[in-house]
Amino acid sequence: MNANWLDKIRKGLTPVENHLIDGYVDGRVSRRELLRYGSLLGLSLPVLGRVSLAAGFGVAPSMARANVQPDATIRVACPAPQATIDPVLAGDYGPILMFQQVGEFLCVDGPDLVLRPSLATSWKPNQDGTVWTFTLRKGVKFHSGAEMKADDVVATIDRLADPKNSSNALSVFKGILQKGGTKKVDDYTVEFHLDGPNGNFPYLVSSDNYNAIILSANYSGDFEKTWNGTGPFRIEKFTRNVGASFVRNEDYWALRALPARTEFTFYRDIQPQILALQAGQVDVINKLPALAGVALLNDPAFEIIRIRSTASQPMHMQCNVGPFKDARIRQAVALSIDREKLVNGLMKGQAVVGNDSPFAPIYPSTDPSVAQRKQDIQQAKELMKAAGVEKGFEATLTASQFLEIPAYAQLIQNWVKEIGVDLKLNIMDRGAFYGDVVLGQSPWLDSEMGIGDFGHRGVPNVLLKSLLTSTGAWNAAKFHNEDYDRLVQNYVASLDLESQRENAGKIQRLLLKETPVLFGYFYDHLTATKKGVVGVQATAMGQLFLAGAGIV
Repeated sequence: MNANWLDKIRKGLTPVENHLIDGYVDGRVSRRELLRYGSLLGLSLPVLGRVSLAAGFGVAPSMARANVQPDATIRVACPAPQATIDPVLAGDYGPILMFQQVGEFLCVDGPDLVLRPSLATSWKPNQDGTVWTFTLRKGVKFHSGAEMKADDVVATIDRLADPKNSSNALSVFKGILQKGGTKKVDDYTVEFHLDGPNGNFPYLVSSDNYNAIILSANYSGDFEKTWNGTGPFRIEKFTRNVGASFVRNEDYWALRALPARTEFTFYRDIQPQILALQAGQVDVINKLPALAGVALLNDPAFEIIRIRSTASQPMHMQCNVGPFKDARIRQAVALSIDREKLVNGLMKGQAVVGNDSPFAPIYPSTDPSVAQRKQDIQQAKELMKAAGVEKGFEATLTASQFLEIPAYAQLIQNWVKEIGVDLKLNIMDRGAFYGDVVLGQSPWLDSEMGIGDFGHRGVPNVLLKSLLTSTGAWNAAKFHNEDYDRLVQNYVASLDLESQRENAGKIQRLLLKETPVLFGYFYDHLTATKKGVVGVQATAMGQLFLAGAGIV
């Protein structure tokens, strides 16, 4: 270790940043965690690389562009957008993929969960994490020709945080950042004044929050007319229910995109997408379900981009009424599930087992010392007897006709039968299942048992708060626990990894005891490409970065 070099790097760093470096040097923090949490605190990858080198552990990875011929056309198969292409309101994969082609974020969350600069060049918290200051990149132009400045960032985030706009991003910002909390310091500096300390805040304005692409200050909800972003591609043509095409932005602030053009064809189902890839009509399937796409997984004619993800299909049990009011019955249901069979059978190995909390194994803050729950039918039966339902009972599981969920529901139905639960299945159209996503108008939120589906997040904050806190907007389990609410507040406020992990362990153990929601697995994000198509950068959020893509 080069102590003198390391001491020079430490000068000017905050106590929290130096605490992270101390943890790395003495082995409490891994290299992956150094990169991830250092980037979160605003340390640049070159600085983190120098820390790694000074400590004797090698350098940080670099992002290299593919060695391909330029000017190709990249053809993508993807889900048809189910709603208007509006970055403020959109919440499904189709619109998200579309507006991300022309728009950009302050920073980008990579597959390694490391934040990288984009429209912001750096960010720093104050001492307690209640104010985060972002420095913006100079010389970035919208496709309209206007320069992106602080006014645009303030207007964008205020728009998302304003309850009057009914933004999909309210699930991220509620209780964290209010309208008016984003303040301009100068043309290239913005401060976020939060409702309370938040150690993971940069993720909430990164690509991890897919609604947070930076729009012009005068945006008026007409995105499908203007498509005015700052990204490497410009809109060429958009036809609803058919497809879209984009062309290279020759005035882009960064490296010129390699493809001259990209084409997106919209599909209602996955099977036509697979047939189109096999027939050579498209080059990429953006989101490939493991069960439906099993024929491609081992086909040498195609490459599978596999990204470890925190995406999940949690099953809730209502804690306030009926048989599931008793935590012993909820535990019994969880103990009836064979998680290994879920991963290896249902998900074809493209997943990892869950432990009934939002803390996926890939999160650095997840406490690995918490014992993994496994199938135990005998213990489940004993819990049912202790709860006075040894002879069983009837219940209904409501779920959507989406991805592997119907097959998952059938497996649960079979497993709980072994402990005496006669489970009826109510499989619905996905739109009808979610309804208006408010109590009384959503079969998901109103069902005694239900399976939701949640995309990947670089930090677990949204699920911890929205799905399980007493006031959570998505609390289908009707779970109300003051200790849990307090622990989540402590976790969110933690600025250092060790404090986050300590609070995470307490949350994980509490949720194993209470079991309001069953997280059986976290599934990988799979993107399929034709062999010879390289440089495609997929994200577990369903985004697709194609500026470095090409054909060899």
